[in-house]
Amino acid sequence: MFKSTRIILTTVTAIVSLACFTATASAETAWQKAHPRRTEVNHRLANQDRRIHKEVKEGEMTHAQAANLHKDDHQIRQEERDMASQNGGHITKQEKRTLNQQENAVSKQIGK
Repeated sequence: MFKSTRIILTTVTAIVSLACFTATASAETAWQKAHPRRTEVNHRLANQDRRIHKEVKEGEMTHAQAANLHKDDHQIRQEERDMASQNGGHITKQEKRTLNQQENAVSKQIGK
């Protein structure tokens, strides 16, 4: 009888642990995606991407210039992801300022 009780307790403990882990993981993912500072940075990057494509389409920018700007934006996006991974899924106000300054530099190169 003791052995079956131990098996049941072990099974129940494993199920509860798995349920808690799953709930925690999904809560972090939902929060990470909706964090306002990350959203702002990523919206700016998406807007710059559209602006670059428009410039190329209108013949105001070469494909090589566009590729360089896309590369810069990609590096900013990767830096944002790295910052967020170190801060529990969000970026700090200072990190947002830093990323915005980098985005401003790229933005000034679009439409010249």
